[in-house]
Amino acid sequence: MSGRPLLELRAAGARVVIDAAAGGRIASLIVRGVERLVTSPAPGDRGIGWGSFLMAPWVGRLADATVAWDGTSHRLPPDHGRHAIHGLVLGRPWALIAASDSACDLEIALGPAGWPFGGRLRQSVRLADGALRIEGRLRADETAMPAALGWHPWFRRPTGGDMAVAVDAAEVLELGPDLIPTGHRIVVDATSDLRSGPLLGDRLLDTVYVDARGPARVAWPDLDLSIQFGPPLATVVVYSPPGAVCVEPQTSWPNAVALAAAGVAGTGLVSLAPGGVLRASMTWRWGPT
Repeated sequence: MSGRPLLELRAAGARVVIDAAAGGRIASLIVRGVERLVTSPAPGDRGIGWGSFLMAPWVGRLADATVAWDGTSHRLPPDHGRHAIHGLVLGRPWALIAASDSACDLEIALGPAGWPFGGRLRQSVRLADGALRIEGRLRADETAMPAALGWHPWFRRPTGGDMAVAVDAAEVLELGPDLIPTGHRIVVDATSDLRSGPLLGDRLLDTVYVDARGPARVAWPDLDLSIQFGPPLATVVVYSPPGAVCVEPQTSWPNAVALAAAGVAGTGLVSLAPGGVLRASMTWRWGPT
């Protein structure tokens, strides 16, 4: 974990650490004395591969790092090959607005982060007995804009035994060579079907589940963690590299702006009017397996 000042939340034996300087992310979650998150980036990682961070004002991959909106094409800095990934705020410092022993509120302006439409993003984190509630609020300024948000937690795999993951969704998105959605839905197969909560085993997923219904579930041999969510969160990405699994509730599909412009329905893209707000929340609840 970083040498920067960190905010620590405690409640009912659980401990959460917030790193406001590193994207306002949850840098650590200790439950029943065990660390449940990946707590540091791998060598060469740009800050994506650890903790749990909020993605906004888009989620996932943004094709060619370009947003075409209201007749104008806006080019953003590419940071994933020729594409841009996971929004603009995961590596930027957030301002701490309020804090207590078990809760905090953080905020960041999107204009200085490079979003041509401006706007502000607030994140609230509340730790209670057996639960962590996280809310995001994306507010437009004087300009209408496309909007999406979601969370990208990196859950640490157990050192002994396997991990189970459940996502209640019957369809996933077809992905192109750069893992950009084509706009077509396909039915889950034996590898991608997580409705029964199977053990991960050797599944290597980077999969976008659509029309997903909460809760999702992540289970270690000693702990069951339920990810409770509802609309507008209806897309869940599951990524399962060695050593971790990411279960990411989102308000839209990746590359939703371009897909919606091409006439694809159901992307979850929100058009915020000036002063409008996109709000979403999820709650992690845990107990013995």
